[in-house]
Amino acid sequence: MTGCLCLVDGFRIPDCGHQQEPVIDGDARSAAIAAASVVAKVTRDRYMLRAADELPGWHFHTNVGYSTPEHRAAIQERGISDLHRRSFQSIAYQQLAIEG
Repeated sequence: MTGCLCLVDGFRIPDCGHQQEPVIDGDARSAAIAAASVVAKVTRDRYMLRAADELPGWHFHTNVGYSTPEHRAAIQERGISDLHRRSFQSIAYQQLAIEG
């Protein structure tokens, strides 16, 4: 696709294959980025609700991907699930002794 410019929220996407323009605070400065952010959040929330049915012990239905006290307690008790990103460097994760 020629003439394509991808606006990205704050950082470049590796191996995107298109010209990119990182926009710091993109969701506040670009209607396109803000709309994409809303679509991404709604999509993620729906996915997490489905994941809650498959992985009920981690309270995904109430935290939808955010680190809540209940979610951290579940991780402490159960460890991380296959759904958890092992590369995620959350301070909340760093405070837990996580295997895997």
